[in-house]
Parts: sequence; structure tokens; C-alpha cells
Amino acid sequence: QLQLVESGGGSVQAGGSLRLSCVASTYGYSLRNYCMGWFRQAPGKEREEVARMDVYDTIKYSDSVQGRFFISRDNAGHTLYLEINNLKVEDIAIYYCAAARYMGSFCGDFEYWGQGTQVTVSS
Repeated sequence: QLQLVESGGGSVQAGGSLRLSCVASTYGYSLRNYCMGWFRQAPGKEREEVARMDVYDTIKYSDSVQGRFFISRDNAGHTLYLEINNLKVEDIAIYYCAAARYMGSFCGDFEYWGQGTQVTVSS
């Protein structure tokens, strides 16, 4: 079963940048075969999707992060990234990567999840 591990979180000042990474810890799985997404959950709030990429590298961002967050995946399919620029206090959250099976013309439900990485922003 696909298992995901995130890294790269930390504490930064407002206006700074971070790059989060997500790798498949299970041998033999390529993230290129899945729809991949980044989600976040802020304290006291519901989890929200911030970015997704399908198997054809079609990308979608939530309106709240458009222009500041960038999702990418290395060609080998080993690592998924989320570059976060101009960090704001409202970006404080646990960030999760997730994978969904590609169903031929759409992404299925995100069923594989990492354990999350904390992003903290100080003003």
C-alpha cells in the first residue's frame, strides 16, 4: 500500500518561503501514477485542499493560495513538492500530501495520506 511522508515544514517569518516535500516511502510506487494533492488544516478549522496535480500534470489551486503556492513533481515520480511563497499568518497549519487513483478521466477520492508537516508563521 502506498505510504506518504511529508517533510520541510518549519517556522518562518511572514513573507518568507518554504518548500514542502512528499515522498512515497513504499518501494515500487511512483507518484506519477496518482493524482496528488496538498491539503492543510489550521487550528480549529476544517481541512482544505490547496493544490492538486493529476497524472497529466494538470494543476489546480484554491483561490486562497493562487499565485503564492506552487505544486510540482519530479520527473521520476519520487517526490511531490509544494513551494509556498510570501507566507502569511493565515497559512499556519498542518500540511498533508495525499494521493488518489486516476479513474481514466478524473481523480478519485484521496485515499492515501501522509502524517503531515507543521508550518508556522510569525509576524
